Amino acid sequence: MQIYLFLLILLLIFAAVILLAQVFLPAFLSKYRQVQEKKVEEASKKLDNMFMEVERKKLSFFLILTPIVLTLCVVFIFKSAVMGAVAGAVGIILPNILIKFWEKKRKDTFTNQLLDGMMLLSGCLKAGLSILQAFEVMVEDMSGPISQEFSWVLKEIKMGVSLEDSLKRLNRRMPSEDLVLITNAILVSSATGGNLVNVVSRICVTIRDTRKLKNNIKTLTLQGRLQGIIMGLLPFVFIWFVLTFNKEHFNIMLTTEIGRMLIAVAVFLLVVGLFLIAKFSKLPEV
Repeated sequence: MQIYLFLLILLLIFAAVILLAQVFLPAFLSKYRQVQEKKVEEASKKLDNMFMEVERKKLSFFLILTPIVLTLCVVFIFKSAVMGAVAGAVGIILPNILIKFWEKKRKDTFTNQLLDGMMLLSGCLKAGLSILQAFEVMVEDMSGPISQEFSWVLKEIKMGVSLEDSLKRLNRRMPSEDLVLITNAILVSSATGGNLVNVVSRICVTIRDTRKLKNNIKTLTLQGRLQGIIMGLLPFVFIWFVLTFNKEHFNIMLTTEIGRMLIAVAVFLLVVGLFLIAKFSKLPEV
């Protein structure tokens, strides 16, 4: 009798699982496909903006397999389901982190190339070339990403997009204070008929002086940033050093009300101190 009852319970559980799978699994898979397609679309768009051509199928496989592979590797190495779950979560956000890292690196490279690009542009304008011809020389003589971005500007202009709209799109793709200054000067000079050669030459001097000032400020605030790092690490190093000699040294701080209150005050003051150091050592926008 007990065996029949046990088999009946198993049959009911199996039927319930099948019913739930038929009801909820299609909806779950449909939602998962929508989320996955959205992630692939966003990642593909960002990679296209960086002139990195990746097939959508390969990108989709990468986004799916990354958390699975990380989870399996961590579980196999550490034999821990909790660490496997953490690795899976990291695998989900890892592609976005990599894309943001590539975007930042590309924008920094573009910003560093702007001064050389503007000096080349100024030389071309002094030689009598038009602004579009100067862009073509820049595309031919310089490496990416600045050559890629200005080649895209030229392609848009050839397709009928105005110079103003094309430069505005360039500003949205590669946000930079120096680029905004350059594009605004070019547009104003083109609209008013000013001497574009002198304008570009002055912009080169302005960018060079601004970078020198930023480097000086960065050097002067280096001591404050180092103090912040040392102040942040010192309490943890001190605790580790004391616990290596006496593991019960801080028991009174953890078991008494006054001790816990003093720990809370110390943590609060440490956070306030680090915040003030970071605030005072922050590089201003020049």
